[in-house]
Amino acid sequence: MQLAAIIVSIAITVVAVALFGRATAQIYRFVRLGQPVPAGTRTGDPKQRTITLVKEFLGHTRMNRWGIVGFAHWFVAVGFFSLLLTIVNAFGQLFQADWLIPIIGDWLPYEIFTEFLGLMTVLGIVTLIVIRQLSRPTKAGRKSRFTGSKTGQAYFVEAVILIVGLCIMTLRALEGVQHHVTGWEPGFFASYPLIALLDGLDLSTIQHLTYFVAALKIVTSFTWMITVSLNTNMGVAWHRFLGFPNIWFKRNADGSTALGALQPMSTGGKEIDWEDPAEDAVFGVSQVEQFSWKGILDFSTCTECGRCQSQCPAWNTGKPLSPKLLIMSLRDHAHAKAPYLLAGGGKDMEGNEKATEEQLKDVPASAIAEAERPLIGTAEENGVIDPDVLWSCTTCGACVEQCPVDIEHIDHIVDMRRYQVMIESAFPSEAGTMLKNLEKKGNPWGLAKKARVEWTKEVDFEVPIVGKDVEDLSEYDYLYWVGCAGALEDRAKKTTKAFAELLNIAGVKFAIMGGDEKCTGDSPRRLGNEPLFQQLAQENVAMLNMAFGEDDEDESTKKPKSAKRIVSTCPHCFNTIANEYPQLGGDYEVIHHTQLLQHLIDEGKLVPVTPVDGLITYHDPCYLGRHNKVYTPPREIMSAVPGLRQQEMHRHKERGFCCGAGGARMWMEERIGKRINNERVDEALSLNPDIVSTACPFCLVMLTDSVNGKKNEGKAKESVTVVDVAQLLLESVKAPVEPEPEPESSEEPEPAK
Repeated sequence: MQLAAIIVSIAITVVAVALFGRATAQIYRFVRLGQPVPAGTRTGDPKQRTITLVKEFLGHTRMNRWGIVGFAHWFVAVGFFSLLLTIVNAFGQLFQADWLIPIIGDWLPYEIFTEFLGLMTVLGIVTLIVIRQLSRPTKAGRKSRFTGSKTGQAYFVEAVILIVGLCIMTLRALEGVQHHVTGWEPGFFASYPLIALLDGLDLSTIQHLTYFVAALKIVTSFTWMITVSLNTNMGVAWHRFLGFPNIWFKRNADGSTALGALQPMSTGGKEIDWEDPAEDAVFGVSQVEQFSWKGILDFSTCTECGRCQSQCPAWNTGKPLSPKLLIMSLRDHAHAKAPYLLAGGGKDMEGNEKATEEQLKDVPASAIAEAERPLIGTAEENGVIDPDVLWSCTTCGACVEQCPVDIEHIDHIVDMRRYQVMIESAFPSEAGTMLKNLEKKGNPWGLAKKARVEWTKEVDFEVPIVGKDVEDLSEYDYLYWVGCAGALEDRAKKTTKAFAELLNIAGVKFAIMGGDEKCTGDSPRRLGNEPLFQQLAQENVAMLNMAFGEDDEDESTKKPKSAKRIVSTCPHCFNTIANEYPQLGGDYEVIHHTQLLQHLIDEGKLVPVTPVDGLITYHDPCYLGRHNKVYTPPREIMSAVPGLRQQEMHRHKERGFCCGAGGARMWMEERIGKRINNERVDEALSLNPDIVSTACPFCLVMLTDSVNGKKNEGKAKESVTVVDVAQLLLESVKAPVEPEPEPESSEEPEPAK
């Protein structure tokens, strides 16, 4: 028994370590197939990146949002690395059953540590197994976050962890018996019941049990290592190792998610100069090797946990997009194509093969066949990603927000969209109208520029216009960026007028642009039309810089003396100007109108006095909430309005559900599955509210359309309204108008007869 255990254990260990080393080298070479990134974008501030990595791993900052799942996973993850010395101990026990690690083997703190983590690893993996079984796809169907995950691989990994954990606790008990533990001791607080059970066995039996369990632990552990080494696309296992570099190399060193701004397009590791792009510049992604190396690392790191899938509005409404399945498809395709790429295979700009037949002669036929697949294509075309998957995304950010290993789904989706739009001109036809209107008129509706200021005629106070009433903004507190929807869409104009009136009441000096401004470019950029975004954004930045004037610098700070402050009622404008215009030289202090309104309430410049009775529920706009972390101000405003009773929808704040308009979906038909806005409104109406509020013109339109449809179907009460929080606040700030007393009759009363 002992000799067999030693031979088998050593043999499998040697094979496993060799294969694991080879697999690690393969993954390294494979990741390097991706394109370089602009210098410093993934390595800047290494100290902060290391701190972020430690925080995310030890704090399980994303996983712990999921309650018991995060708690259980923490012990499994930490136990995997912390209990590595138990492998060393098991090897020693193969040769000498009562062997202990020198110095620390019988040190009480180490014994307690091993007992505790061993026990919690077992309990943790049992918890995760139960959770997976309760939500298995065969039971929960599409609602299971594990739908589409490689279930067999997950079961294998769970079984390995459970067996290894039980072996650790059993070996602890066998150790206790051999070292004459006769009663409960702190060092054996968890394994003592098993010690008591084994105590009656003779020494020879205990020793043979030790050899067997030690060998079982070693064989199980290294069988796992061999399995993952032969399956480099086994994300449920490899994320244990790849998660660390993926988090370290994440977009933002401070740990914030890869949301807000889209990154500038780059080619060959350099940002594209749109005035003079290089002749060999690659626009977007049409082949998997055109993703950056960080993208390739992203794909390989996916844990298949399905948290992104469970939060995705497209997946939740019957559409083909699952962020998890998208990343898995890209990963499996990339790994299958890797031998071809590593041999020098690939296509040039004209689509010709770059490698010779001699270079490709040893490449497996399966890899060459994989290389022939189009990255974007229907099932009939054998495409890796179906176009309907690509165009279902609203860029809401739920996937990026929830991913425990910091995969940047939106960036990859937009990169693929860019190629489809810019090179193939392949995108939903109805979006073409929006693009043409932006090119010709500078707004999605194609209206004349003078229409942008028509709303100012509908308020009873003067609204200063830059270039007409004022030369620049040096004497004003804020530039109010009204935006296309706020100026041109009838429902959104109500928000615009309400907010402007509130600023007027509060005595805030503000001005607006005169109609020459263009769409900020949010929709075309997320659709994939980067050149159009660049054109619109550059014109706006030039106009804004002129409007704010040339400021003298403060000698101490080297910054302009006067702040370039912009307030916007549209989260999409807010996000683009604040986070993306700095890429083009437009640096401004940008806030959302709810932030300014909350500030004015706090300062006492706006005092809600008139009650607004009713139950209200608030819908978080994705580009205000997840993308920019503004959750509190709208809720504080509603709290300040007397009479309102707030109730949150089930999905709110970080887990809020999209209205369906983001990612240029505002301009596309929704033909597959349930409409996203209907799903959201159904959730809102389940609370039987009187008011559904939001803080975004896109959301306002989408929610209003759905509520009106529900009213027509008799599924919503006629009294329910959809409003922006600014409209609510104005209603409360304005004192109720007292009815005019009826005039007294001038006629003399007739004398009584």
